[in-house]
Amino acid sequence: MPNNSGVSFYSTTPIFYVNDAPHIGHAYTEVATDVLTRWHRQRGENAFMLTGTDEHGEKILRTAAANNTSPKEWADKLVAEAWLPLLDTIDIDNQDFIRTTEPRHEVNVQKFLQNLYDTGFIYRGEYEGNYCVGCEEYKTENDLMPGEGQFEGQDVCAIHSKPVEKLAETNYFFKLSDFEQKLLDFYEANPTFIQPESARNEVISFVRRGLEDLSISRSKEKFDWGIDIPWDNSHITYVWFDALLNYITAIGYGSDEPELKARFEQLWPASVQVVGKDILRFHAVIWPAMLMAADLPPAKRVFGHGWLLVGGEKMSKSKLTGIAPSQITDTFGSDAFRYYFMKAIAFGQDGSFSWEDLSARYQAELANGFGNLASRALAMVNKYFDGVVPTPGELTDADMHVVAVAAKAVADADAAIEEIAIQDALSAIWTLVDELNNYITVQEPWALAKDEANRDRLATVLYVVTEGLRVLAILLAPVIPKATAKLWAALAESSLGKLADQTIASAGEWGGIKPGTQLGALEALFPRIEQE
Repeated sequence: MPNNSGVSFYSTTPIFYVNDAPHIGHAYTEVATDVLTRWHRQRGENAFMLTGTDEHGEKILRTAAANNTSPKEWADKLVAEAWLPLLDTIDIDNQDFIRTTEPRHEVNVQKFLQNLYDTGFIYRGEYEGNYCVGCEEYKTENDLMPGEGQFEGQDVCAIHSKPVEKLAETNYFFKLSDFEQKLLDFYEANPTFIQPESARNEVISFVRRGLEDLSISRSKEKFDWGIDIPWDNSHITYVWFDALLNYITAIGYGSDEPELKARFEQLWPASVQVVGKDILRFHAVIWPAMLMAADLPPAKRVFGHGWLLVGGEKMSKSKLTGIAPSQITDTFGSDAFRYYFMKAIAFGQDGSFSWEDLSARYQAELANGFGNLASRALAMVNKYFDGVVPTPGELTDADMHVVAVAAKAVADADAAIEEIAIQDALSAIWTLVDELNNYITVQEPWALAKDEANRDRLATVLYVVTEGLRVLAILLAPVIPKATAKLWAALAESSLGKLADQTIASAGEWGGIKPGTQLGALEALFPRIEQE
């Protein structure tokens, strides 16, 4: 692919707890980040995606103990059997996978901590508060709610609906309160740092209420699964402080190796960090403050997406509402999984998953809309022109309208991706799918083929449709990579090279497919699924 080495795009997912196997909520985050990264790579940028697993903390220790194993053995098992296979299941093209138990992470977390301690941003103090093991976080009174059922009469975490624990400890603290005004000034100077707008407003309101210093260690008298505080090995690092640093340790922070130092300088600050809205405060408040303390720039953008809902509630393994991604991909395939969650849910808002909606969109939009368009078009070129892309004649107003729709689809989709509005990008692309289907219906190439006098017109119509498919293959490659790879192999690979080498900009330049190109065979992109 043409690579503009001067432009980098670094994207991250949150790193996921290895306390259980992933569900479609985790996969949703992975796919969104992957689509954004693939799109920027299709632009010709140096695009790098990071994902991984968070393996320290009390929650992991307890989960491992409940399964009669060590935390590391539990993490190894979950990563190997669940988290890495997830990436294959939903076709994620990440460039790195970070585990917080890796030496490259642990060593450089300690370097970061030591730096902050030496510069006076960390001190020793007393702390008492309500701790949620599920969140691995101290909770304020505003974060709690009255328990119900077996927890009636107790304060429970508003996210996990489980009781919090009263903890009193001597810990090390990060001077988060020092950064209250600095953060507010940063938000004002960088209005797109937190997205969507509702998330930005929530964070600003939270910071304006005042920030307290953050406990960043736990005594080994309580538990010892974590990274040692470098100047006091009787304490381990608070799991969230440790976990947030993965975004820089993975790309070379703290390394003395020239290659890794260069990579860090090239990629940081991250272009976008995609997180669920329930962990937005960590990424939009604590994380930039940590970076400011270390004299490093915060990420360019943090995007807090909504929750996937099942039965009106956030998807949760503990509440038995989790759905494994393979339950969907085994029937519909990874492309349909990726398309559905990017198209059906406005990114940044909560969205409800529905098997019925998934099935309907698969049939109407993928199988009938895009898949049938591709198979019909190539079948007609095969039938009427022996599989050779014909030479078009002079374009009519109807043809030029297709050209205009294609150009607008490219521009609008690219602009939507820039705003991290993936669903809007797909809507823009689908205007071309609909236009080409309508164009075929109106132009009736099968009728034109009956009269030799219309041969030139038939050639023009089929060229327009074939060229439209070239545009669609490029635009949809970041979202449905398997189907577009099949289409491209049959359509244009022999003349234009690999799909990965085509840029978004080239998609908007009409006339890319060359007359005389020999088309290949095309298998069904989205086979019909028999409903039981």
